[in-house]
Order: sequence, then structure tokens, then C-alpha cells
Amino acid sequence: MSGALVAGIDLGSTNLKMLVVDDAGTEVALEQLPTPWRHGPGGTTDLPTDRLRGALHRLVEGAAEQVAARGGGRIDAVAVSGMGESGVLLDGAGEVVAPAFAWFDPRGGEQVRAFPAAIRSEFAGRTGLPLGSQTSAAKLAYLRDGGVRLPGLRWLNLPEFAATVLGGRPSSEASLTSRTGLLDQDTGAPWEEMLAELGADGGLLAPIEDAGTDLGAVSAEFPATVAGARIAVAGHDHLVAAEADGPIRPGHYHVSMGTAEVLLRVIDEPLGYAARTRLAGRLINEVRHVSGGKHVLVAGVKTGLLLRRAMQTFGITDSEGRDRLDEAVMELPYEGALPEGGLEVSGARNDDGDLAVTVRTDGAGPAELFGAVLRHSNDEIRTLVAALDAEVPAATSATLTGGWAGMRSVQRARAHVLPQLTVSARTQETAFGAARIAAGLLPAAAA
Repeated sequence: MSGALVAGIDLGSTNLKMLVVDDAGTEVALEQLPTPWRHGPGGTTDLPTDRLRGALHRLVEGAAEQVAARGGGRIDAVAVSGMGESGVLLDGAGEVVAPAFAWFDPRGGEQVRAFPAAIRSEFAGRTGLPLGSQTSAAKLAYLRDGGVRLPGLRWLNLPEFAATVLGGRPSSEASLTSRTGLLDQDTGAPWEEMLAELGADGGLLAPIEDAGTDLGAVSAEFPATVAGARIAVAGHDHLVAAEADGPIRPGHYHVSMGTAEVLLRVIDEPLGYAARTRLAGRLINEVRHVSGGKHVLVAGVKTGLLLRRAMQTFGITDSEGRDRLDEAVMELPYEGALPEGGLEVSGARNDDGDLAVTVRTDGAGPAELFGAVLRHSNDEIRTLVAALDAEVPAATSATLTGGWAGMRSVQRARAHVLPQLTVSARTQETAFGAARIAAGLLPAAAA
């Protein structure tokens, strides 16, 4: 970095985080708040923008206070990363039309099923995404059917909207826009047939720009420590995390293991319509990266969700209990100590997430169940890796990161399925990766 303080903001599904680092990449401040979702019936979850605005102000103020308490200094640049698919509709006056739906909100499923056959058949090949309610296009169709007229409205992905709250101008960043279902991956332009199906016009998306583009300065509404800092959108969280220590080398998996476990590989150019269609059939994405015009292959399983639910089933809710469980799993062989077929689990597929347990023998305690979830998710990862290997040369190395990566039982399991596995010691990779992108806004970096 370049001698000044810079910050990365991570808009996550669980927490909002702001990390401030110095020119050596050393942490100066870390502030985090729970993501202020509003929960409704049937799993519906959204984020009213007044809640997000308030949370962003508190987040920045908290980080600024920490900086002041450690001797002061100015934050000269901020970059915002975060979840994909979630976003905000704005009218011509910049007023919010609807809350931001969570990426896991089920609304839009009915609309997806009603899309014309041509849209449904071409969706994966055009957009690089499996067709489902998770996409922004599905949420836009839900709003359209609810009476929202889309012509004249502008869509901003959540990190892009947060950048405007800070004081930046509206922008569409390439990796986030790749998650909407509105972009043709081959051309990099909006998919006109999808816009027409939604009844939207060409202004729905702002001009698409690279991650790290200078979008203006933080407004005086924020503390003096950060007011005037340059603003950028860093891009989609998993992709930003993958670049936290610099570009991913060819043939390498970056595996981020939080609530979702994401396997990511960088490729130099799009694979094409047919390959994207095949990969989407395995729930694998091919979308645009945050770096250098490259693309990424993104595969996921819901390992972290199942592990958390397995722990909660046995009343394990704190870090001490998790550590004891980790030790107990490591005392067992990788295959467990139960008879074959005595304990089976399912639910790790990326379109599932419901932990289902079948017990046919005695002795199926917490350690056995935790180990069984890890083996089951390994099976799912093997399926994903086989699908990826059919399209690109097999990977030769992998890095494991994320909230579960510190558990020895997790590391042991993934070493069975990932090549030449190493484990990252960094705990805030997305925010740190965003801070690295923010550093690129400073004059010394541009010189």
C-alpha cells in the first residue's frame, strides 16, 4: 500500500464490517455490526434502505473512533465490497422504490417459472448463472408483477448503493452486475431480451465500470477522519476475498468457507455459451472477475450452514464448544467409527441447505455427525470438481479460508478432496481485499 490509511467495507449476509489498514497492511481498526435484515414469513428477508443508511453511518463512525483512539490519522480511500444479487431500485430523482431483497429471499420463484421458454432455455448460456429465485432478475420480475413500473428506474447492486450513501456517484461494477442475470457474459452488455421480458429500458443498469473506479469523495455527513476520502466499489465479496493477497495464480482454487462454501477459479476469458449451460446444470457460475477483464468459475456448497445446524442440534453455540467438538472429531478416524451406512446426511447441494440425518446405529454423537457432514460435503465438492475438470485443466493447488477454516477437522477433510491444500491465517479477507483496491485510488498508486 502507499503510506496512508485506507479502508475496506464488507457488506455481508451476517455482518457489515469496516477494516482500516496502514501502508503495511496492518490492521488499525475493525468495526462490525449485524446486517439489519427485516425478516418475514416463509423465509422472506429484505433490507429497508433506511436501516442500511443508518448502519453504514454507525459503521463508519465506529471505525473513525477506533482510528482516533489509536493516535489519529486520516482515511484517504474507501472501497465497498459485499454480497451479490441483492440491490436497490431508484427512480429518476434517486429515491428508493423498494427495499433490497436478500439473495436468499425466495420471492421471484413464481416469476422465474413463468418466464418464456426462450428466456428459460437461454438464461444459463447467456448469463453464466443457474436460473432461479436467487438472481436479481427474479426479484425485478417479482416487483414488476407487484405493480412497480421498471421503465425509468435504475438498479444498483448493494455495494454500489452503499457507495452512493457514502457520497459516490452511481455506477455498475462488472463482477456484481454479472450476478444479476441481466448481463450477457460474452458481450459484457445488458441482455436485451431479458430487459424486454422485465419491461425495463436500457437505463436500468448504469454504465458498467471496473472494480476500483474512482466514484467521488466521502461526504461531509461522515466523520472528519474519513470525509473527503476517495470512494470505489471493490466488487463481489468472494472474488474480492480471493484477491486479498494478490492475483490468484493459474490452476488454483480459492475456497472460502463461511455459511456457504465457495470454490473459485480464475480463467482468462469466457468459456462460451455451451460450457456455461453445462456448468449451470451443476449449479456452477461463470461470471466476470474483479480483476483485469478476467472471468471466474464459482461453485458452491452449503457446508457452513449444515455444520452450524449440526452444532446447534447438540446445543453447541460458542467458540469453546466448537473447539471441544473439533478435538473430538480429530480423535476419530476421517471415516468415523460407526459401521458403514450407520449415519447418513444430506443437504449440502447449493440448491438445498436442509440438513437431513438418517441414523441406523447407536453412538451417533456430535463428533460423528460433524464428521459425516464434512464427508458429505466432500462428496458434493468432488462432483463439482469433476464438472469443472471437464471444462478446464484440473487445478493443482488450493487455499482454504473463511470462518470454518481454522478447525483442524475441516482442514483434514478438505485435504482429502482439494489438491496441495494450504490454509489462510487471515480472518477478514473480503474487507482486506477491498482495502487493497481502495489503495489503488491514492495518488502514489496511480502515478
